[in-house]
Amino acid sequence: MIKGIGHNAYTVKDMEKSLHFYSDVLGFKKLFELKKPATGEPWIVYLKVREGQFIELFYGGEKRVEADSATIGYAHLCLEVDDIHEIANYLKSKGVTLDVEPKQGLDLNYQCWAKDPDGNRIEFMQLHPDCPQLKVYE
Repeated sequence: MIKGIGHNAYTVKDMEKSLHFYSDVLGFKKLFELKKPATGEPWIVYLKVREGQFIELFYGGEKRVEADSATIGYAHLCLEVDDIHEIANYLKSKGVTLDVEPKQGLDLNYQCWAKDPDGNRIEFMQLHPDCPQLKVYE
């Protein structure tokens, strides 16, 4: 059966900008790159978030999908952090603009928001000890 979420994948416009953001800023390690079998052209870069969790970056993005809160489909990537203020200050020190400064959400968790170079929304979340995500459900 299903063991977990293996990876998130994004088609990017500028691989160097995306690698800078995901590797140099967020600290995800570039593991390997795959090339298209027929042409040998670059195809996918695999980044390790942590053991068993990855982000795939595909070359070749040309058109942007404009999404808002009413758009059906992908909404955002959420990355769990230990300290919301520490990550917010770190991101700002690396030149990343926060769309939402640290605040507490309805689920009691602390969050701040930013975008990657292609405009994909990313939530950074610090779990609150009393949040519903940490409760045991049967």
